[in-house]
Amino acid sequence: MRKYSFLILILFFLIPANICLSAEVDEDKLRAERMMLFHKMETLTHVPWYIYAGIDQYERSIRRSQKDIPREKGAIAIYIPPEKWAGGANPNKADTSANSISFFGGIGLDGNGDGKAVITDDEDLLYTIGHFLQSYGTTTEDIRIGLWDYYHRDQAVRTIISNSAVYRTFETLKLEKHAFPVPLQANYSYRSTWGDRRGWGGLRIHEGTDIFASYGVAVKSTSYGTVETKGWNRYGGWRIGIRDIQGNYHYYAHLNGFEKGIEKDSVVQPGQVIGYVGSSGYGPKGTAGKFPPHLHYGIYKDNGRTEWSYDPYPSLRLWERQERSRKK
Repeated sequence: MRKYSFLILILFFLIPANICLSAEVDEDKLRAERMMLFHKMETLTHVPWYIYAGIDQYERSIRRSQKDIPREKGAIAIYIPPEKWAGGANPNKADTSANSISFFGGIGLDGNGDGKAVITDDEDLLYTIGHFLQSYGTTTEDIRIGLWDYYHRDQAVRTIISNSAVYRTFETLKLEKHAFPVPLQANYSYRSTWGDRRGWGGLRIHEGTDIFASYGVAVKSTSYGTVETKGWNRYGGWRIGIRDIQGNYHYYAHLNGFEKGIEKDSVVQPGQVIGYVGSSGYGPKGTAGKFPPHLHYGIYKDNGRTEWSYDPYPSLRLWERQERSRKK
């Protein structure tokens, strides 16, 4: 009986591990397939591969956030509405004829040479987006203009360009690692404070987690991303905002100063020092000392339509455990 119990216990631990490993292998295969497609389309359209990667990742994040957009069926997550693909006046929104699609003002194209422009085909999707952008030119500024004409949303353009800069810098699509925002060896403490009341500047809720630490303790980026904002505001004092490739905006406030070389549009990675703990804020530029030194850390999610704050505490606990595990 003990023998069978021992075998069951082994299987209990092995099966979940095997499932996780299988899922990771499958995701690695998808990343490899995406990268192959991005490079193929770069050759065909002269739009850089990392622009395709930036668009695809932006669209993937949007699909996960919006319930009215179906999940992708292939490796590519780009979603083009049927009326945009086939043409607004086209009575057949499932049209696959490039000629009739063009006649009705649709943008759908045949990217794989099979004679059909299929809205769910990965190559057709990428080629269509690439052809649309190519018509504006292939410089970064040209692509910005093309992206704005496609999305008509400034934040979409900023996020895609940010994503593209990250992929271009690290030359890989596997960028899931995160870091805890202060060194584990530092003397720090924190608890869940999201949603607490705050009164300075008007009654409001606390949109973040406070991590208390001494003046000058290093503050690290928790993710891959780019610096979207840097400078002063009267609530957060000296603060930095970083946009990650999942569309999250990471807000680091009340800093005592910034790390040298960290500027707007800088590409950062998990664990990279971006600033230092302080007590700045709650007043005009330079105000400090109105509260104990700490890092205010917040996360805001963009869903392609609006942006909102959510509780970062569970993520912080997870990243803290992961970092401790990596250091063992």
